[in-house]
This record gives sequence, C-alpha cells and structure tokens, in this order.
Amino acid sequence: MKRTKKQRWNRRQVLKSAVAAGGVVAAPWVISATALGKDGAVAPSNRITVAGIGIGMMGQGHLRCFLGYPESQVVAVCDVDKWRRDNAKTNVEQTYASGQTSGTYRGCEAYTDLRDLLARDDIDAVVVATGDNWHATASVMAVKSGKDVYCEKPISLTIREARAMAESARRYGSVFQIGLQQRSTPEFQKACGLVQKGAIGKVKIVYVCFPGTSDDVSLPTEPVPEGLDWDQWLGPAPWRPFNGRFHRYGRPPHVVPWHFCRDFGGGNLTSNAVHAFDVVQWGLGMDESNPVEIIPPETGEYPVLTYKYANGVLLQVDWKLNPENQFVPEGWDVNTRIQNFGALFVGEDGWIHVGRQGYLQAHPKEILEQPAGKPDPWHPVNNHHQNWLHSIKTRQRPACDVSIGCRSTIVSHLGCIAHWTGRALKWDPVKEEFPGDEEANRLRWRAMREPWRI
Repeated sequence: MKRTKKQRWNRRQVLKSAVAAGGVVAAPWVISATALGKDGAVAPSNRITVAGIGIGMMGQGHLRCFLGYPESQVVAVCDVDKWRRDNAKTNVEQTYASGQTSGTYRGCEAYTDLRDLLARDDIDAVVVATGDNWHATASVMAVKSGKDVYCEKPISLTIREARAMAESARRYGSVFQIGLQQRSTPEFQKACGLVQKGAIGKVKIVYVCFPGTSDDVSLPTEPVPEGLDWDQWLGPAPWRPFNGRFHRYGRPPHVVPWHFCRDFGGGNLTSNAVHAFDVVQWGLGMDESNPVEIIPPETGEYPVLTYKYANGVLLQVDWKLNPENQFVPEGWDVNTRIQNFGALFVGEDGWIHVGRQGYLQAHPKEILEQPAGKPDPWHPVNNHHQNWLHSIKTRQRPACDVSIGCRSTIVSHLGCIAHWTGRALKWDPVKEEFPGDEEANRLRWRAMREPWRI
C-alpha cells in the first residue's frame, strides 16, 4: 500500500525501527556532522526534498535559493529544454559537491516529463516555474501526488483554472505558496497594515502600473531546436507551430518571452501587474473577494483600465498620474512613476506609496511613524521561500496561500477579459461569473489539449 505524506518514514525512523526490532544496520565508521545534524546543520532525514519543474530564468533563480537553504535538498529537475535540464542538474550537483569531503555528488535526477518526476514518493515539494499554460495542470497533478507546491505567478491561464487550483489544495491538504513575494517583505507588510488600520483615512482610489494585455498572434513556422520537446512545451495549450519568440532554446535571455501570445499568457496584466493587484487586494482587505466592475479604456468612460470595488474604491492601471484626466492627490509629484509591482493608496487623509527594495513614502510623512498593527506569528518577516518551508513543517498556510493568489490573479484575468471584449463588465465575486454575459463568461475557461486535464 502506498504511504501518504504523513505515513512516510524518514531515515531516522527507519533506523530506530531496525534497532528496536533487533536488526543490524550497516553504517560507516565515521559520520559527518552534517549527516548527524550537528554544528547548525540539518540532518538529511529532516530536510525537505524539493524538485524544480520549469528551469527558465525564474526557475534557475528558485533553484539557487533552495540550494542555499540548509532545510531543503534539491533532488530533481524537470524541463522540456535539454540544455536547461542538463544545466540545472549540473549546477545542483556541483553545488552540493562543493560541500562534500570527496568533492563529488550524484543525487539530482533530470526529467523531460513531469509525470515521471511526480511519480516519485521521496519528493516532498515542487516548485512550478513553467509558462502560465502549464501552471494549473502541473500544480494540480503535484497536489494529487501528495506534494506541497510553490507556483510562480500568475497562478493560472484562466479564472476557472485558478479556482480549481485553490480547491485542489484544500482537498488534498497541500501547503501551496504563490510567488507573490511582497507578502513576505517588511515594506509591504507595513504599508498594507497602515492602510488597513485607517492611517490614510477611507481609501478612495489606488493606482498601480503595468497596463496591457496579450493578443491573438500568428507567427511563421520555424524549425524546432534539437533538444526541445515542443509538444510537451505546449502541454494543455492549443497546438501551434514553433517560433523562437515563444521559447529561446538554451540559456534564457529574459523572463516570460511568450506572454504577448494569448495562448500562453495575458501580457503585462498577468505577468507583472498581478504583483501589484495582490498588494491592492491585501491592503483593501479583499483577500476573499474581488472588484465588482471592470471598465476598459476602450469604452471611453475612463482613460485607463479601471476597476470598481463594492465599497466604492477605484483601482486604475497606468504608468504615471496625468493631471488632465486623473485625480492627483495633494503632495504628489506628477513626474513620479508608480512603483513597479507596488501601489499608491490614496485616502481622505493622505497617501501611501510602496514598492520593492524598501521603497515606502507617504503624505503626510508622519503617517509612516504610526505602528502598522499586530504582527502575525505564522507569517514571520523573512524570505518567501523560507516562509513556505516553515509552513510545510508546521502545516500552516503560507504568507500567500493559493486561495489568496487565486483572488489576486483573478483581478488580472478580469482586466484581460474587459480589454478583449472592449466592454464594461459586471463581476460577481461570490459566484465568480459575469452576470448575464455569455460572451465574457466563456472567457473564464479554455479547453485543454489532450491528454491534459485538471
């Protein structure tokens, strides 16, 4: 009978069982401090075994992080690009070899098909850093195989995929973190805490940047590079011929090169603005809800993509504030660009502007002198990956649990659908549907190519 995650025995339990039964266990004469968990090291039996699925630029970054954490052990990598797959395996083994007395290490397997990786019972958790078209399928398969999951943003290609991921995580008890890492950083925790406690009064409008969505595109057919499994790269997405703009074989030159194509992504709104939408949802206390109306600039009602929440708060997406057609709060320099992945919260009594790498400003300045509220002991201010690892050990929900990431990603999808239809849309955040709008509702989901399902 296959053991569940809770039933699996670690190496220490196996040894104890053998001794108790009077068995003899062969062991080396000298056991290293690392193997015993001494000198601050974590014993192998207590490390979380991690595998990477998708080793592009973001996937490589994740691997580097987990290779540096004493509580995790990278044991497998998976990619449809042979160069990336082999390079990742080499990097993992060279990194671990540098810490071995022998100077060698062979303990990382490389896979082309994620199903082979997920079939392993000795893998505790996976990092999904594929293209958006694979996020839902890979994550749900991982959850069903008993793995905990860290998934890159946006969590899905469609609204219904996002909801299916959240439901699967709850059903199978997976600790499921989304890569919206502002949830684990001090400046965002302070900013959202101050907004929630009323430091700027009633919020009237919020500004974020990275407007723009994806299009239907038709690119010429190019030869598939040797070493790339193009059919597997497409996965659940509709079949289309290979073109180098979708995937650069070998070392990735940048992130998400494919997001301009609607089959694979939603453009800026899902690749970049989703970070900011998560901050807005958080600051407004809307982690369990969503906007109720979306008005694209195509309607002429507003100059930029605009969302409305049920409490009257507006959310607009633009690079800067234009005093000719947007509200500019007192104390704001119109030459200031909205922070990438951050947000400008404007209230009746002032504003707070937050961004990455410690960026935090306010008007009046005294707002930032206020305490930001009571800290959450389950969400310590630390690295987002380490928050996930800590949550795996404690079986607590992580800082950006999949249910939170689901709602934040839906905000991105709503904006895309509004642009694609060119109409103002009403949204029911409880039923997660566009009331009475058959055309818009059809865009909540896309058929998956055989044999992939969630």
